[in-house]
Amino acid sequence: MFKITHYLKEYKKESIIAPFFKMLEAGFELFVPLVMAAIVDKGIREEDSGYIIKMGIVLFVLGIIGLICSVTAQYFAAKASVGFGKSVRKDLFTHINSFSYTELDKAGTSTLITRMTNDINQMQSGVNMFLRLFLRSPFIVIGAMIMAFTVDVKAALVFVVAIPLLSIVVFGIMLYSIPLYQKVQKAVDHVLLMTRENLAGARVIRAFCRQEDEKKDYEEGSDNLKNMQMFVGKISAAM
Repeated sequence: MFKITHYLKEYKKESIIAPFFKMLEAGFELFVPLVMAAIVDKGIREEDSGYIIKMGIVLFVLGIIGLICSVTAQYFAAKASVGFGKSVRKDLFTHINSFSYTELDKAGTSTLITRMTNDINQMQSGVNMFLRLFLRSPFIVIGAMIMAFTVDVKAALVFVVAIPLLSIVVFGIMLYSIPLYQKVQKAVDHVLLMTRENLAGARVIRAFCRQEDEKKDYEEGSDNLKNMQMFVGKISAAM
């Protein structure tokens, strides 16, 4: 991962602005429970409708500012991730063109096509998600725990137990699912290989009346890929 981070050097500004605005959004979200507590404790208890309206306006303003921060962060994260994908794809294409025929045969055309398309799209999505979440997630978790202690210490003790347990579950799912995603990748390569072979050898297949056999093989490979993706997706959905 660290070997490819230099592709973000062209997008330093975007890579800083995106997480910064996500952190701002999280900060405004953390103020919402405090405002709600003030509405209940003071406005509703003392039947002060003016105070309730004033705090309601504050909630509305916090929501609008949070939305603006979120959209801004998403814009710059998307700009950085798309630029990252473009640069990686360009260098990978240049590198593949430098391969000898032996290296191309050894790697496999289907695998190289998958790397150029699906894999880079996955990396692009990963960079986008990383820029949006790597500061926001820890900030919102730690900030929520701190805010909870300011509202009710006894109730906040739930966070002390829940956060470590959730961390164990999340990392456990990640460690278990990573090898499974590698198997899914091989299944994608296999389906792409069959697709390419059928397109390249369509005339030969028709000449020897092998259409039904090829359809059967392709359906088996496609079903295998679907089942593996559904299985891994269900495990990942547990997060």
